[in-house]
Amino acid sequence: MDMNLAASLTQVLRLDDASQVGYARRVVQKLAEQLGFSATDAGRAAIVATELSSNVLKHAEHGELHLRALSQGAHHGIELIAVDRAQGFDLPSCLADGYSTGGTQGIGLGAVSRLAQVFDVHADAGGAVVLARLYRQEDTARDLRIGVSQHSLHDAEACGDTWHVTLGEQRLSALVIDGLGHGEEAERAAKAGAEAFAQSPFNAPEYLLGDLHHAMAATRGGAVAIAQYDRAGDKLTFIGIGNIGATLIGGDRTRGLASHPGIVGGQYRKGQVFDYAQVKGNLLIMFSDGLQSRWSLNTYPGLAHRHPAVIAAVLHRDFCRGRDDVTVLVIDLETVHG
Repeated sequence: MDMNLAASLTQVLRLDDASQVGYARRVVQKLAEQLGFSATDAGRAAIVATELSSNVLKHAEHGELHLRALSQGAHHGIELIAVDRAQGFDLPSCLADGYSTGGTQGIGLGAVSRLAQVFDVHADAGGAVVLARLYRQEDTARDLRIGVSQHSLHDAEACGDTWHVTLGEQRLSALVIDGLGHGEEAERAAKAGAEAFAQSPFNAPEYLLGDLHHAMAATRGGAVAIAQYDRAGDKLTFIGIGNIGATLIGGDRTRGLASHPGIVGGQYRKGQVFDYAQVKGNLLIMFSDGLQSRWSLNTYPGLAHRHPAVIAAVLHRDFCRGRDDVTVLVIDLETVHG
């Protein structure tokens, strides 16, 4: 049975005052309850939110807590990512139990790593990104090594970017759409395309692009990129129209995926499908033009081996243009099993 992962906007909680730690804790606990977490599991999420937020204030004085609901069919979870831009993050000390971040239980990030089913961290001269994913204890779904950082311009309710990932037996299909402009009309265009994609995500890419073009014709249109991975054939197929960036990263090898100019739902020449072989174990990164295109994971020692959610958050932190909606989708192709 195919599994669909659909766009969920990243909620950004600003952290520059101690009072915001309590607010973050309440927001996370409320979300956990809405997702059907038990009182014990919701309390676990609240503790993690408190410690992550306090850690940012302790080491950086200001930063952000990124919050996102995770849904895998009937399985639900919460993703929390603490982001700061401070130098001097003392990772060994923070991971030690009993290390207090000030005004908290002093349980340290080491204990947070045990409260969360998924924990990862990347620290460099630009700051730190700490990931915690928590699932309901009764859920048995495996964590998917897929990360996304999606933010609307000025944290508006409407986002003109969207994404969708469908996982099947030995295959994956991923979509990123950037509706022209931003705001409600851009969001309407992107959603129209995503709904068409979800109907038949494993159709041949050129025909699938035609379906999206038809669905988006009554909207302002947008940029579209579709990537399909076939594990059995160890091949990735890509088609793109407009300014969605895409990159394959495997070891020291980086391959940019080519798109053509045009507007899906408007005008474009027939899209060309590109095939990329020997991609097993690669990272696939797709991003809207709210992110600068001139970046390289090679400048971040060890980052390529971190959880895709951490990679997405670091790229967003360092390369967001700040004048448009932004989406960064990072997929470890190893998440597609045989």
